[in-house]
Amino acid sequence: MIKLKDILSPFTAWNNVFKAPVTIKDPLNREAAPRYRGFHFNDIEKCIGCGACSMICENEAIDMVEVATVETTDGDSGLRPRVDYGRCCWCALCVDVCSTESLTMTNEFKWVSEDPEDFRYIPGIDKKPWDNKTEGWKKPAPNYEFNELERVNMELLEPEDRNDSFVEIVQGFSKKQAEKEADRCIDCGLCVATCPAHMGIPEYIKTVRNDNLEEGLRIMYETNPLPEICGRICTHKCETVCAMGHRGEPISIRWLKRYIADQNPAEEFQRILHSDDIDTNDKKVAIIGSGASGLSAAYYLRTLGYQVKIFEEFEAAGGMMRYGIPSYRLPYDQIDKDVNYILALGVEIQYNTKVGKDVTLEELHEEYDAVFAGTGLHAGRSTKVPGSEHTHNYMAAELLRKITKGEEIHVANRIIVIGGGNVAMDITRSLARLQKQKYGEVNILTTSLESEDIMPADREEVVEAREEGATIDPGWGPQEIVIENDEIKGLRVQRCIRVFDENGRFNPKFDEKDEKTFEGDMVVEAIGQGADLSYLKGEIKDQLTFNKRGRLEVGEYFQSSVPWLFFGGDIIQGPDVIHGIANGHKVARGIDKFLRGENKEK
Repeated sequence: MIKLKDILSPFTAWNNVFKAPVTIKDPLNREAAPRYRGFHFNDIEKCIGCGACSMICENEAIDMVEVATVETTDGDSGLRPRVDYGRCCWCALCVDVCSTESLTMTNEFKWVSEDPEDFRYIPGIDKKPWDNKTEGWKKPAPNYEFNELERVNMELLEPEDRNDSFVEIVQGFSKKQAEKEADRCIDCGLCVATCPAHMGIPEYIKTVRNDNLEEGLRIMYETNPLPEICGRICTHKCETVCAMGHRGEPISIRWLKRYIADQNPAEEFQRILHSDDIDTNDKKVAIIGSGASGLSAAYYLRTLGYQVKIFEEFEAAGGMMRYGIPSYRLPYDQIDKDVNYILALGVEIQYNTKVGKDVTLEELHEEYDAVFAGTGLHAGRSTKVPGSEHTHNYMAAELLRKITKGEEIHVANRIIVIGGGNVAMDITRSLARLQKQKYGEVNILTTSLESEDIMPADREEVVEAREEGATIDPGWGPQEIVIENDEIKGLRVQRCIRVFDENGRFNPKFDEKDEKTFEGDMVVEAIGQGADLSYLKGEIKDQLTFNKRGRLEVGEYFQSSVPWLFFGGDIIQGPDVIHGIANGHKVARGIDKFLRGENKEK
């Protein structure tokens, strides 16, 4: 209903008829208000070139351009905004959405020039008289945000509900939670460059917003055929460069990837991914190992039409993903979901077959046109301190493998773990669960050379380990496993005052005056893993090239100096699932080039 007030309000403007007009006699010398929206300034050091300012500008007054003095790095595109004042309407939305608050508008509004090209410039690069002005338009207030700064909280099992069980901890997003989290993404794409597999992250996040998860799955499979696995255990380096992380929390990219994969049923994958009809050629490829790189290479080679067979040492596929990561982080049925789709395409896996023992490389070369070895890092490394030869001093990789297989292992009442990475956290938390089941309490301590601020383990792993009853006491170097009457009594340590020397080389230094002993009946070493390359023998090994550190040298597409033999995954780039997936994809392209005669040499 129209009120009388609404009818009369427009007539109040007639009051201004009787007011004297205000005339600005010299507008060029007029001072603007402190928060006037004038010409732009950009703090080049704070700017990351995310392009949010350009994307929000309806007038297309801002474009992102390369700047010679700005280096492209992880988290910085190397681009900077250029403003065209022939299009700008001074709405300041570009400032309001700036992810780093580098872009502002000074209160300077006076600019006289006869050359129209002058009015297109790169703020902060093209120097202007107003660059040092402090007044003008900035983001209005901390609570004035276009995007939520805090990520949607991921629901986890409470410590008391998980510390005696291997059931999966992370509960996953609901539809509402996933869409809310996806809404935070500003579509800058900085994450794509940092992701080793260069996944189309903004594109698949967009499918969550649009509720088109089948398209999301298709986008993920373009660069990553292990979305269920990667959606749970990816090291998510992409999140470290997320533009939203500069003022708030980064987007939960990993959990959104998992959400898309979880919502697509396994039985629908072939229909969704249009993989029912693959034209098979007459070329055959053998793959050694069914870890991340092996499975990834198998998938992409098969989609290219090659006949692919994987030779796997153990009784199930997955490599270190299955035999090195506890099921509370990565349930084995989720590994099977990814693996079974690859098998459905026609990839074969021959289990319980150790290359070098059950079949030789020479035999594989005779039967197959190319061979890819992604054999992983299954061998543990020891500190070799006095006492490390004791039967109750174990390698973490060996114990994790036995736990996966359901084998019974020795679980002492007091356990000490040496190591500061994710493997150390995995064995700590696994043994804590077994202690809880056996003794009703947790009595496990984990120590590392690194202080807590530089421990390589994911922060969430350390936090959750403590929640589950483990003690984490970093910054100590093992000197001796104390043994009395042929029984382990503890670990003697000294304060570590340096892990790396001034040249960045691993060269720990200890304070001999700051020493103590951790009490324990069992020690587990988780200080790194090594490769078992015993399958490389004879003439083939002699033809391979190794660097000074004993590592295999490979070319751009992971081709070795033996043209038909490729290597990748953990044995080349270290333990990281997403790197393994990226390796496998690139290896597949390399083998395809080799078999088509495009790169016969490294």
